[in-house]
Amino acid sequence: MRRDYSDSELRALILDWLETHGTWGARYFPLDTLVNKLSHVVKNYGERIGKFVDELQKDGYILPHKGGDTMSLNPARSREIAEYIRRVMKL
Repeated sequence: MRRDYSDSELRALILDWLETHGTWGARYFPLDTLVNKLSHVVKNYGERIGKFVDELQKDGYILPHKGGDTMSLNPARSREIAEYIRRVMKL
């Protein structure tokens, strides 16, 4: 079921999804597949997902690969990523 997510919840959802799939460092995941999968959960068909992926790349949490078509989590910030996910999603 789709629902509205706040900005911080959507960032945490993106990071959590990548973490769950083990995409750290050299193991990367296609951006279009991520947007497609998360658009089934997020209202507005995930239009905001691309915007937040760009923000997370600029902040250094996500590393772009293959010209930005694929991405992975930055292993140097693994502790920060895990803490952010726990804090926002209240796990």
